[in-house]
Amino acid sequence: MHYEDEQVEIHKLVVGPLDNNVYVLRCRKSGDALLVDAANDPERLLECCKTFSVREVVETHGHWDHIQAVPQLRQAGYPVAVHAEDAALLPGYDLALSDNELIEIGSLRIMTIHTPGHTPGSLCLSIEGSPVLISGDTLFPGGPGSTGGDEKSFATIIDSIQRRLFACLSDETIVMPGHGRDTSIGAERPHLEEWIARGW
Repeated sequence: MHYEDEQVEIHKLVVGPLDNNVYVLRCRKSGDALLVDAANDPERLLECCKTFSVREVVETHGHWDHIQAVPQLRQAGYPVAVHAEDAALLPGYDLALSDNELIEIGSLRIMTIHTPGHTPGSLCLSIEGSPVLISGDTLFPGGPGSTGGDEKSFATIIDSIQRRLFACLSDETIVMPGHGRDTSIGAERPHLEEWIARGW
């Protein structure tokens, strides 16, 4: 168990050569769950889907290291959702998401937050009633996700973090990124100007 409160259990698996974080968000009331980022190790993820009664898969973005198990999970009957602007990066998908879209899993209400920059269709997921943000590769301990030295993309991801995350979420919000360890909005917020100054 990676995190739990009254309404949700979050389980975390680390898979693949880039140590991708895969999260299972499970409604404690219904037992149904959402899997975030079918990154790699499809056999392990399929077993996880059965164990935790996964109903749907959501991709935070379409980069190759986050989508390696998508074909196998879709073949097994799990619908895969992704933001429309990253949909073409996937080998296949079932639902195109947009900003501020509500995903309901049991009694859990999970909102999409469109945070472009790392990719055009990058998404974060906010669990209503729980202090948790699944940030994909948008926000990490110590700064934003990589934009490959592209100034325009860097400006975009900074705007996404500033306007969609820091301006809307409390300091207590736990940030669970696509790789590595958790952080919090409160731990990262004071460093925004440093990131802008360094340019990455």
